[in-house]
Amino acid sequence: MSTLYEITGDYLRLLEMLEEEDNLDPQAFKDTLEGIEGEFEIKADGYARVLKDLVAEAGKYDAEIQRMTARRDSLNNRSKMLKQHLYESMKATGKTKFKTDLFSFGIQKNGGLQPMEIVPDAAIPDEYCRKEPDNTKIREALKKGAELPFAVLKERGDHLVIR
Repeated sequence: MSTLYEITGDYLRLLEMLEEEDNLDPQAFKDTLEGIEGEFEIKADGYARVLKDLVAEAGKYDAEIQRMTARRDSLNNRSKMLKQHLYESMKATGKTKFKTDLFSFGIQKNGGLQPMEIVPDAAIPDEYCRKEPDNTKIREALKKGAELPFAVLKERGDHLVIR
């Protein structure tokens, strides 16, 4: 059996012959076309079977990823809880720095940027704010025919559907 690439090439060559040759036997053309179309449909069925198998296998991986993600999250939460209990106990007892045979323990200030909080309902000057385009509003204006020099609507893509 031919590959999908070969079948597509045969089909395109047959259409080219139809355009170029004046004395093409209609029955031979019809028979050849039916043969190529039948072979194409058989090949498409095979592709669909393989696609379904791949999607099913990917679904199994998705389920396993969810299971392992839940396990990872559980372990991370448990470690955070244990660390928080130890931190609170060290703060409560005043024992904020010590060593054991296996580990060194210490409480220290966080690094990085100093935390900040925006005061609720405060008027923030424009110089401290970002300005972002409203994509929804721009898209609606373009759909209604507005010509905007800073935006254009692009063509929608297409995709294969197998039912």
